[in-house]
Amino acid sequence: MSRTLIRSAAFAFLAGASLIATAAGAATDPAAVVKHYAELGHAKYEDALITAKELDAAIDAFLAAPSEETQKAAKDAWIKARVPYQQTEAYRFGNAIVDDWEGKVNAWPLDEGLIDYVDKSYGTESDENEQYTLNVIANPKFSIGGKEVDATKITPELLSGTLQEANETESNVATGYHAIEFLLWGQDLNGTGPGAGNRSYTDYDLKNCTNGNCDRRAAYLKAASTLLVSDLEFMVKQWAPDGDAAKAVTTDPTKGLSAMLTGMGSLSYGELAGERMKLGLLLHDPEEEHDCFADNTFNSHLNDAIGIDGVYTGKYTRVDGTTMEGPSLSELVKEKDAAVDAELTGKLNKTLDAMHAMAKRGETIEAYDQMIGDGNKDGNAVVQAAIDGLVDQTKSIERAISALNLGKIELEGSDSLDKPEAVFQ
Repeated sequence: MSRTLIRSAAFAFLAGASLIATAAGAATDPAAVVKHYAELGHAKYEDALITAKELDAAIDAFLAAPSEETQKAAKDAWIKARVPYQQTEAYRFGNAIVDDWEGKVNAWPLDEGLIDYVDKSYGTESDENEQYTLNVIANPKFSIGGKEVDATKITPELLSGTLQEANETESNVATGYHAIEFLLWGQDLNGTGPGAGNRSYTDYDLKNCTNGNCDRRAAYLKAASTLLVSDLEFMVKQWAPDGDAAKAVTTDPTKGLSAMLTGMGSLSYGELAGERMKLGLLLHDPEEEHDCFADNTFNSHLNDAIGIDGVYTGKYTRVDGTTMEGPSLSELVKEKDAAVDAELTGKLNKTLDAMHAMAKRGETIEAYDQMIGDGNKDGNAVVQAAIDGLVDQTKSIERAISALNLGKIELEGSDSLDKPEAVFQ
């Protein structure tokens, strides 16, 4: 994700009596709700790790025997891995441990010229990024910020310690899902026309190498995949019962509930509705597409919405098909104000319906970058309906916060929603 949010909009709620005091005697225990939230977080990150390991194995098979078939298997594994990870994103906002870590695995958009060769249309320089066309894969030695770097051997440590956000530039994304996505698919040069990235498997074929440096490209892909697994292993430990993230929300249930609703509201409004969806729709710009190389964005947005809903309902379907269910925010809000719970539940479902409609269009008619294209009235309307659902449900999330007397909570905002005219300045 873009780690620079244009504006942070505050939605303030004045504190009343503490939740723990007012919840005395209630059927639903706030501590149990927060404990289940932490358990779901652990399961979701564990599933993200499981599928990342499957991706890593598929990449090993691809690099061992590059072919159209092994490349497709690696791509399929990447798409599968995105499902559980995207459902964790509602855990980011409100949980500092996750927010501080998130850029390692899901930062976007990225200046892909940092990593590998790019098309002429990409350009040769950027006023905002000195490493815009560094091309680490083609250059074993280079300098960053006046410091000489020996990249003869491409390792996870080089990616995470030297290249990621090099020169304090956020678009220098060297690690995570999107770096791997670029290395598997290549640039999507189709604009808002049909088609995703079209990198050939021969970019990794040491015997029939295209575009040069196939050995270093393979080393980069493997290093990025290895790093993704280790980063997810870290976060799984954080959400284990004795992990720091789990303890941060369960030690004080009131703070835990605030984290839950902060995550729901901030992802719903500022991040997803605003920065990831409305901005691209306003600009009709395919570069403002989350999974832009693979044309998988409609699935990523859908799974974000599913993750938001899961925080509220306390439900999650694991990658092995088993379901988890337990004490939920919905039950807690219902005991405080049944009308607010019914309103929020209805709006979450309406948003999911809009997201599923968008995903169905993505699977059967056109990809997300085509939907947001200029002049695509029907596609634009499908995306806007999902945005409207996210914005509307956030209003009810605000009401839920108020009903639970959680005090002042700030939800992320976005100029794309709050001051759209500023986007064009």
